[in-house]
Amino acid sequence: MTSKALLAATALVAITLSLPATAAELTVGFSQIGSESGWRAAETSVSKSEAAKRKVTLKIADAQQKQENQIKAIRSFIAQGVDAIFLAPVVSSGWDAVLKEAKEAKIPVVLLDRDIDPSGKELYLTAVTSDSVHEGAVAGEWLAKAVAGKACNVVELQGTVGASVATNRKKGFDSVVAKNANLKVVRSQTGDFTRAKGKEVMESFIKAEGGGKTICAVYAHNDDMMVGAIQAMKEAGLKPGKDILTVSIDAVPDIFKAIAAGEANATVELTPNMAGPALDAIMAYKAKGTVPPKWIQTESKLYTAADDPQKIYDSKKGLGY
Repeated sequence: MTSKALLAATALVAITLSLPATAAELTVGFSQIGSESGWRAAETSVSKSEAAKRKVTLKIADAQQKQENQIKAIRSFIAQGVDAIFLAPVVSSGWDAVLKEAKEAKIPVVLLDRDIDPSGKELYLTAVTSDSVHEGAVAGEWLAKAVAGKACNVVELQGTVGASVATNRKKGFDSVVAKNANLKVVRSQTGDFTRAKGKEVMESFIKAEGGGKTICAVYAHNDDMMVGAIQAMKEAGLKPGKDILTVSIDAVPDIFKAIAAGEANATVELTPNMAGPALDAIMAYKAKGTVPPKWIQTESKLYTAADDPQKIYDSKKGLGY
């Protein structure tokens, strides 16, 4: 090789080494809450698909709804030297120590679907979430419009205690109740975001409210709890969607089946594609140092029987719910 060719080859190697990592070289660790709901399963499935589209290696750790498992997973990802960490926090508090460890290791963290307490705001790069207060308000506004001023006793199935999304979905709904004297939340209890617990709690509500005769509507913080509640109503001889109005959040396929059957009334969509915007943010940050906004908001859309629920069910059923 001539000296000129050798110099050119050396320069090329130097340029190549100075270039930012490509998406194909990125590895992201994802501490997922678990699979407590159809929506959560879809989020995991869609996350894998979005990573594959971008040729990013995605390592997923299922925490089985336990914070201690999520903390262990994050520490494992730090030890592996991943390029970024995605976290769907099961609760909003108790993250400062482990996220400081990630920051010290210079590994950016992105929150998916849920937020954490304000004390940890400086410990993550961005959060990709819906406005869960707004979701609760959209659900409440639909109900207020549906009952048109008539007195309405509401029972509420809350999400996991301590989860930011449960706190915020309640806050949004309560803000509408406060402006409508005819709406009254008479019972509220956690259903832990699961169908089984939603059914169990709804059964107790029905027994406590004269066999359900004094219940006008049920508001559930997610569709899976509502699917369980619908089963409880049917087993009690009630007609869900008619005797008792329903409004819930997530827009999973099974709630559209229920709406199509006249057994549910409304749902507010939470897109399962949080990973797509998160991956784009990480890739831009790694390649160009582009710092994303602290909050990347997803859309919250209301669906009812007027929106061709069977067609929506068909379009969603293959997404991993």
